[in-house]
Amino acid sequence: MSHVKSSKETLLDVLKKPLVTEKAALAVENNQYTFEVVQNATKTEIKQAVEELFPGRKVKKVRTVYMPSHEKRLGMKHGRTQSSKKAIVTIDGEPLEDLIGA
Repeated sequence: MSHVKSSKETLLDVLKKPLVTEKAALAVENNQYTFEVVQNATKTEIKQAVEELFPGRKVKKVRTVYMPSHEKRLGMKHGRTQSSKKAIVTIDGEPLEDLIGA
């Protein structure tokens, strides 16, 4: 039997993980949070997923950035990193306590 996902489950699959970088940590002061998202996610889906995951918060703005793959080398081995997509989400109101210390 195949399991059909509900709309709530597919929304939560849009967000992969929060990105914790120095630049992302500085943006938290402006209520901006950075998430890695699936590559085919739209801004509307990202907004709905964040509002579903953090109830009581309103998303003011969503900006997306496509991160292309890069060549990588370790000694004699050559390879490529995976391409990905990240979303910078601006929250209106209270900051997200779960992600401040992340």
